[in-house]
Amino acid sequence: QVQLVESGGGLVQAGGSLRLSCAASGTIFSNNLMGWYRQAPGKQRELVARMATGGSTQYADSAKGRFTISRDNAKNTVYLQMNSLKPEDTAVYYCNLGWATVGYWGQGTQVTVSS
Repeated sequence: QVQLVESGGGLVQAGGSLRLSCAASGTIFSNNLMGWYRQAPGKQRELVARMATGGSTQYADSAKGRFTISRDNAKNTVYLQMNSLKPEDTAVYYCNLGWATVGYWGQGTQVTVSS
């Protein structure tokens, strides 16, 4: 059983910053992908950024230049530093951990950016 616990969401003004954290526990394959997805009201869940154990990253175009993903493999924790936030970044942000055909989701954390 794998559990993902997210923290760091909240309300911030446009132009501000937030840092999300997600800690995984349980039986975790050493080579995996950890990342962040988001879902705004009425929209599909979309990838924000993800990072492999070895350090390779993938970002959504909307996140490039503003968001930075990082991870601490020893702690099975992934972070998302979000800068220059915009109202359109408002969404529930979900942590994801996966390998092969296995995937786990966190409960989600709300990020609200006011204009």
